[in-house]
Amino acid sequence: MSDARHCASGCPTSAPGSARGPIAHAWRALRHRNFKLFFFGQSTSLIGTWMTRLATAWLVYQLTHSALLLGVVSFCGQIVSFLLGPFAAVWVERLERRRLLVCTQTAAAVQSLTLAALTLAHVVTLGEIIALMMFQGLINAFDMPGRQSFLVQMVEDRGDLANAIAINSSMVNGARLIGPAIGGLIIAAFGAGWCYLIDGVSYLAVIVSLLLMRLATMKGRGRPGTSLIEELREGWQYVSGSRPIRTILLLLALTCVMGWSYSVLLPVFAGEVLHGGAYTLGWLTAASGLGAFSSALTLAMRKSILGLTRALQAAVVVLGVGLILFGFSHVLWASLALLAAIGFGLIQTAAACNTIIQSLVADDMRARVMGYYTMAFVGSTPLGSLAAGALAQRIGAPHTVMLTGTFCILAAVWFTSQLPKIKPEMRASYREKEQSAMRAAREATA
Repeated sequence: MSDARHCASGCPTSAPGSARGPIAHAWRALRHRNFKLFFFGQSTSLIGTWMTRLATAWLVYQLTHSALLLGVVSFCGQIVSFLLGPFAAVWVERLERRRLLVCTQTAAAVQSLTLAALTLAHVVTLGEIIALMMFQGLINAFDMPGRQSFLVQMVEDRGDLANAIAINSSMVNGARLIGPAIGGLIIAAFGAGWCYLIDGVSYLAVIVSLLLMRLATMKGRGRPGTSLIEELREGWQYVSGSRPIRTILLLLALTCVMGWSYSVLLPVFAGEVLHGGAYTLGWLTAASGLGAFSSALTLAMRKSILGLTRALQAAVVVLGVGLILFGFSHVLWASLALLAAIGFGLIQTAAACNTIIQSLVADDMRARVMGYYTMAFVGSTPLGSLAAGALAQRIGAPHTVMLTGTFCILAAVWFTSQLPKIKPEMRASYREKEQSAMRAAREATA
């Protein structure tokens, strides 16, 4: 991507404020009022979300003591996003983004509060957990492409878009660091139900932040007289017809299927490999979050996307090697260090893929393409979770993560073989976007 300097629109080589030093540069997207509101509201809510994820994993493990059922619950919670992702993204194109996000966040709050009521009343069953996880998957199918495409509205200067993506990743993974640590303490002291209750209340922060935003009127982009199937077909043709986008989405899907599956087995590692409890699980999840957070910060401090494909290659290798070594570890401090490396590799991969795709995609296709991103990032994970749960039941959790790590390294080798084919097309796309931006600027001046 040596010619990425040609992409003045959507993938800048510099940004306002970079002269103020790397720290100011790393947070420059927060100068936009709407994005700043979203950052603080979503950060609060995400801490509750990660507490809920930890609580659900521990609650299922307490109820079943089965690695396979951990995989089944994760599968059921995410397969809905996988199946509905592209269809939901077409609907997202037709809807006003802020209104959509208020609805999805409200629905997510209802889901968490329902779990809280059932768990605190000591009547929750595995079937109810699975049903509510599937409901959350339905919400995520609309929420994720809506949130990703809404970034363009919150960040008026396209030169800050890549930085906003990196900060958004920092926000998610900062919460991933804090939420499980708090969640482990709350579960140990009061039980999982309180995690769900706190999560349900925390959604108020992001809902209020959305309502306080001042946004230019932007209606959905759906075309009158065009069917959902037709727009879905156009989105698929756009993704499949772009070699760089389809290659990066395929790498992301392969990495998520194999790389994310370790997380569903963490209760097994905490209880059986490291001989700990809920607090140990909290530390393991937080260690992964620490690595992910540091990864997001390194991306936020980048002044351009130059070299991002090389960073993507390295991230997948780090992920694979970390998983293999984690399978060998039976010592808590070593496992924590390796999980930090795994978290770094995972988020570096996901955020780099997001940034590259957002820099390449046309605006009228953004939500539809981000629907496929959701399908690759979140939706493909249940397949890996189910496979990991079944494998762990037969060969053990340590051998399972070693196997998934090997597949990640093979995915990195495949991506490296594809780079000579996709780089020329990426450069051509960046030049086209630059020319389009220059024409738009001339028309605005005239």
